[in-house]
Amino acid sequence: MQFRPKSEEAYCRRVLPDYTGAVSFAGGEPVVVSLASAPAQVAQIVKSCAGIMLPGSPADLDPQKYGEARDPHTAPADAAREMVDDLLLQDAHNMRKPILGICFGIQSLNVWRSGTLLQHIESPVRHERPDGSAPGTVILHPAVVEAGSRLAAILGGPKQLTITVNSSHHQAVAVPGDGLQVVARSPQDGIIEAVESSAGDQLVLGVQWHPERTYRQDAGSQAIFSALVEAARRWHRWMAEGAGDFETAVRKP
Repeated sequence: MQFRPKSEEAYCRRVLPDYTGAVSFAGGEPVVVSLASAPAQVAQIVKSCAGIMLPGSPADLDPQKYGEARDPHTAPADAAREMVDDLLLQDAHNMRKPILGICFGIQSLNVWRSGTLLQHIESPVRHERPDGSAPGTVILHPAVVEAGSRLAAILGGPKQLTITVNSSHHQAVAVPGDGLQVVARSPQDGIIEAVESSAGDQLVLGVQWHPERTYRQDAGSQAIFSALVEAARRWHRWMAEGAGDFETAVRKP
């Protein structure tokens, strides 16, 4: 069993209701996977799920996973979280389930797809709260969403969009992973803010900001979770129509 510092336990207790609340608000049924679960338990739990969401974390991914030495700014890794993410991503890949990665989640998705990370952002644009800032301090900056991307369609249309995102990270996607394309950037410094699958109908989306913090009042944040839940419904329907035959189900329109 993995034991965590009290600060990390407090973080998880504080943020979990935002993630589960956002999924419920979109009409989904959230299933929480404990990081204390054994791999066999995780595999059993994920069988019942029609979609995967990878949330944020106070940890950083182990840079050895993408072939780099640790930067002094890189936070300690969370081996249990990385193990669970890998199992969820493998299941979603095998079964073509929809995936949404948020903050640490986009980074986990990208590294699992053999991409790399920028271990510490040095930029005139602030992407994380300053040390010593008051709890609840919100950092905002613009992000430009590519025209014609799935993310643009989710947020309101096919044209290029400039949105305002809440920012709480010191790392970001560097080289996109296999099958992922960059679909949003911070315009002032080029930091990657979103990636999505470049092929197929499977929803695979990662955003570097935190829509779970703003879903109650922001239509764009609501739309991201609604897209995940609707994609999960479609996946479940395909499986039901295929009578449990995955190869048949995924070919259905």
